[in-house]
Amino acid sequence: MHTNRSVFFMNDTREYIIDESYKLFLNRSYEAVSISVISDAIGFTKGALYHHFKNKEELFKAVIDKYFTINGVKVDVDTITLKEYTAASIQQTRAILINIFGQEEKIAPINYLALISDCFRHYEGFAKEKLNFIDNEVANVERIIKNAITRGEIRNDINTHVVALQYFSLSIGLAGDFMRNYSIDSAINTMKEQMNQLYNLLKI
Repeated sequence: MHTNRSVFFMNDTREYIIDESYKLFLNRSYEAVSISVISDAIGFTKGALYHHFKNKEELFKAVIDKYFTINGVKVDVDTITLKEYTAASIQQTRAILINIFGQEEKIAPINYLALISDCFRHYEGFAKEKLNFIDNEVANVERIIKNAITRGEIRNDINTHVVALQYFSLSIGLAGDFMRNYSIDSAINTMKEQMNQLYNLLKI
């Protein structure tokens, strides 16, 4: 029977393994990181690693689930104004970038793109999950835009689906700015300027 202290230690150890493995997957690649490599790097026996994860694939999924979980903007799509959504989207994107990059801004951004590529190749269901997420987010933004038109907040002579895609694409486009400047603040400021400019073009 596990005591509360032993359960806490096990959970703490599991998180430590995930955090250290994240750095390895980020700096190398999925193929280059074996259980033996992880064992040597973090000073745990392979037996200790297998106690928490049945194989490398399960550990990799745990890493991605922790560091690459992307949540949509938590708002009431029926009541929020487009201006309020614009501000909320910027704040949510900042939170996502901090979760993914953390204190590792000095690591070349190409490493993150390579890790995302590994996700699509080695994490079954990852691609479908993210595509569903994108579809749902675009649908929510389009609903907010249509409500903004109805209440007279923005122009009505627009293609609401195209504008919704533009809003979402601005968030995705942060990767390019980050690759140039290695700075979360710079990327967020660029996104803020672009989103505010888009909103100003739409508002009445």
